[in-house]
Amino acid sequence: MAGSSRTRFTVAELSSRLPGPAGERFAVAFERGTLSLELYAPRGHDPQKPHTRDEVYVVVTGEGSFACGSAREPFGPGDVLFVPAGVEHRFLDFTDDLTVWVVFYGPEGGELA
Repeated sequence: MAGSSRTRFTVAELSSRLPGPAGERFAVAFERGTLSLELYAPRGHDPQKPHTRDEVYVVVTGEGSFACGSAREPFGPGDVLFVPAGVEHRFLDFTDDLTVWVVFYGPEGGELA
């Protein structure tokens, strides 16, 4: 939805687009400049690879463990998880209802610490 003038996006709306035409488990809600807002709902396993920009996850539903680099943390609804650009990460041992908002932002390679 690049260039959209919308200001509200719902889990129900984005969930209705999942899975995508090629089986995608994410749907893009909004893009503006370096900001990208997506809804991600993996099922069974999380096949993610490191991303080129920093990202933030906001857990809507579900629980499990989140691996980020060498750290592993439990997560649940309402939690916020940060991943620096280029760091290996994934959701592990998660419930079948896992749904998260994903915010990608900043330049390729991530923000400076």
